[in-house]
Amino acid sequence: MRNTMIRWSFFFIGLAVLGLGIAMTIKGKAFGIGPWDVFHYGLYEQFGLTIGTWSIITGFILLGVTSLYTKTYPKLGAFLNMLFLGLFIDLFLYILPTPESLVIQGIVFVFGVIVIGYGIGLYVTSGLGAGPRDGIMLLIVEKTGWRIDWVRNGIEVVVLLGGWALGGPVGIGSIVIAFMLGNIIRYSIPQCKTMLSAVLSYQNPTSAKESTN
Repeated sequence: MRNTMIRWSFFFIGLAVLGLGIAMTIKGKAFGIGPWDVFHYGLYEQFGLTIGTWSIITGFILLGVTSLYTKTYPKLGAFLNMLFLGLFIDLFLYILPTPESLVIQGIVFVFGVIVIGYGIGLYVTSGLGAGPRDGIMLLIVEKTGWRIDWVRNGIEVVVLLGGWALGGPVGIGSIVIAFMLGNIIRYSIPQCKTMLSAVLSYQNPTSAKESTN
């Protein structure tokens, strides 16, 4: 029970961190925003609703596609990811102030990208179900054997072009995220796995091996 609670803690903390990072990059949108957020922002511009709401809708569609391809039901964590990530994005967009100077926006943007990478590492490491977007990424990696950063970068570029076509804000920061985020995830996931293993070992020495399953 305790191990399960620890994993769920990693999961929800990871989603909160991810939502924070996304909101930070959007607050620094003078440099452009992340590919998925360009896409969600474009949908927001075209059809209304909120960026977080479009994140939820897009996630639901991707989750359905992945489930049909793998012929398996998604984990509970995947549904919760789809819902809570959108809520966290809208929450932090409401809470965080908008930086006035370009220098501060640039700093917030760069830190936001790093925060996104570690938010993904935290919740993926929990093993409770990758989110719809990362589920697609992990599925492609599993089926092809390609490096995770290559796959992530490829997905980001395709989505960026789609978001740009919808009228989403694209800038140098969008390109930075498209090619930088995969490299951050490449390191954040192993680091977060080590962190989870250490926490589980501290709580119960016999549970260390479980964290790598």
